[in-house]
Amino acid sequence: MTGRRRVVVTGLGVATPIGIGIEPFWEGLMQKRCGIRRTQAFDASGLPSQVAGELPAYSLRDFIPKSYRKSAKVMSRDISIAVVCAYGAVKDAGLITKCIVDREEADGPPNIDSRRLGANIGAGLICADLNELAGALATAADDQGRFSLARWGEAGMSNLTPLWLLKFLPNMLACHVTIVHGAQAPSNTITCAEASSHLAVGEAFRTIARGDADVCICGGAESKVNPMATARPTLWGRLTTDSNDNPDRASRPFGSNRSGMVASEGGGLLILEALEHAQNRGARIYAEVTGFGAGADATSWSKPDPKGGAIALALRKALADADVTPDTIDLVTPFGTGTIEHDDSEIAGWNSVFGTRLDAALALTTRGAIGNNGAGSGGADLAATVCAVYHNAVPPSSNTDKLDPSCRFRFVQDDPVDANVTCAISVAYALAGAQSAALVIRRYRE
Repeated sequence: MTGRRRVVVTGLGVATPIGIGIEPFWEGLMQKRCGIRRTQAFDASGLPSQVAGELPAYSLRDFIPKSYRKSAKVMSRDISIAVVCAYGAVKDAGLITKCIVDREEADGPPNIDSRRLGANIGAGLICADLNELAGALATAADDQGRFSLARWGEAGMSNLTPLWLLKFLPNMLACHVTIVHGAQAPSNTITCAEASSHLAVGEAFRTIARGDADVCICGGAESKVNPMATARPTLWGRLTTDSNDNPDRASRPFGSNRSGMVASEGGGLLILEALEHAQNRGARIYAEVTGFGAGADATSWSKPDPKGGAIALALRKALADADVTPDTIDLVTPFGTGTIEHDDSEIAGWNSVFGTRLDAALALTTRGAIGNNGAGSGGADLAATVCAVYHNAVPPSSNTDKLDPSCRFRFVQDDPVDANVTCAISVAYALAGAQSAALVIRRYRE
């Protein structure tokens, strides 16, 4: 795309099992903390996998204006995570939005035209609250204890709040974020599972580059720590079951001894901003987004392409868009679910594009520390990638000490490494559907 505006990252907001906020998250990665524990959110004792990555406790009141607190009643866990991440990103960027003004945290008027502030947020298929749903269903049983549509219409539905459905629509993450912060520029919701955050950031990158917005809140959030969300991967045999008594070692991305993924919750939202806009308000610039690519190559509804075709396509497109070659990449951020088939597919995709360059570039994955939280995973990965570029440091990647023989990634093992990271590339892909996306992040230079 010729003549496009330069796009930079000016704010990072994350909520992960190792910390809420970009500083605790980055510190947790640098200190090689693991946020995976025995599941506490619900009784998982009867399930094969009993470990999860759960967020530290937080109060939503700390992230929204007082006037908006009634709306918390119609926020699912996924929505509240997105709101938390958005507030953190806006604060980190030094933006004075409607939320900051309403919370009386601003020293002056808004420094962003709300008509030029957009949002692109990746979301998952939000699971219903089983306690709420079960209570209503119980009142719709007939005299034999069977579900009755007639009684559901007569009594069952009345036991659900009229706004109940609004808690579980994927677009409500972006809806609440845009209302809270007064964003009026293009808003979009992407529901492509684990690829959602990268696709959302890529869309925001394009929106700003072509001049349709000056600032975008973008990334993703999701919670997979609930019975309904774990049902499908449990039935497919994708969750690890051999580390219930050793959760710190449960998620082993690309490991020769990997046995499956760990369900998690969290997310990451970035503030992307047109360079001139950031410069005009004196913003701190973390890094520059220079390339985006996406691909899809579904060969099966249940199994990944053994050759990693969609991943390779996304990587090639992102490199071409940034006008760089694999030899210029100092850091790669692969996804690494920890499942045998998906990791094999990803390894094949990376090897086909980067070849021996993977022997030289450093690598970073967060899956061993925080697990897989679906649509929010990529947001956390991108935040980690941006921090590595900004701080010229690569943190250790948990549980990557015994890699698959076909894996060429150079993960840092014990202590952080000071590195001259000038250019990085991050990838994410959906476990079902084969959507893939990649982004090139460069150190900012005037």
